[in-house]
Amino acid sequence: MTTTLVLGGTAWLGREIAARLLAQGDRVTCLARGESGTVPDGATLVRGDRSRPGAYDEVARTDWDAVVDVSRDPSTVTGAVAALGPRAAHWTFVSTTSVYAHDDDPPGADESAETVEPTDVGDYAHAKVAAERAARTALGDRLLVARLGLVAGPGDPSDRFGYWVSRLALADDGPVLVPVAEERHVQVVDVRDAAQWVAGAARRGTTGTVNVVGHPVPLGDLLAEAAAVAGFHGELVTAEDDRLAANGVQHWAGPRSLPLWLPASCTGFFRRGNDAFLAAGGTLRPVHDTLTGTLEDERARGLERGGGGGGGGGG
Repeated sequence: MTTTLVLGGTAWLGREIAARLLAQGDRVTCLARGESGTVPDGATLVRGDRSRPGAYDEVARTDWDAVVDVSRDPSTVTGAVAALGPRAAHWTFVSTTSVYAHDDDPPGADESAETVEPTDVGDYAHAKVAAERAARTALGDRLLVARLGLVAGPGDPSDRFGYWVSRLALADDGPVLVPVAEERHVQVVDVRDAAQWVAGAARRGTTGTVNVVGHPVPLGDLLAEAAAVAGFHGELVTAEDDRLAANGVQHWAGPRSLPLWLPASCTGFFRRGNDAFLAAGGTLRPVHDTLTGTLEDERARGLERGGGGGGGGGG
């Protein structure tokens, strides 16, 4: 039986990866503080704070067929590979497409695109690049760097993708404010598809760097599909960029934002190449299925809970 260690495994993505590992028959151990949630049924939780000395002592006595790390802290990643690298046959570091230096890279840009220089590890993208480099130096050709794009689907705590289908379901037949959609795209990967691929990567011997991203979808098409899934019968009221900015509406996420709305200059942000992912066994469900699963989950959690994805901007 394959023995796999997940460094994490109690929060959304890490827990989904652990669940997929269990489903494929792995013996799964999760090293975590256990404060973000529980591990999936069948996994073993080893409690440990990775910022403290001795955090890896209990799991460093085992030879691991695979280790999966979702951390963003370069010092934590460095500590993990120092303690566990010699005992791991394969290592996956879950990174992000936010590491790329240019949001206006040509559509379809692949994993060779320039990344940011990690001069400020307090910044998410800089921290991930520094962590990638630390892992690559220590692990060499045993390493897979999985650069995930925007992850969506059931359980998403960010409300970025879930905002639109939830907002449209709440509106029913009332008006909903939307940004100009022409020449804008959305690119998400369903958490279930991302986790399934990461879980199987060690068994397939996948190494190198891979963008784990979905197919780019025109923003207008996504909004139309979200409206259909939500049963929305009202009017989509389009506002130009300058009008939104003048009224304090923000891009991307957070209070007074329209989630997934990006500056027009970000032509490559949601159009990264996924050829390597598909060639390495990645599969992608239709965006309709992701929207449906997201809405079911959002309804279960409460559509009016006031999530952080777009508070105040979706009037």
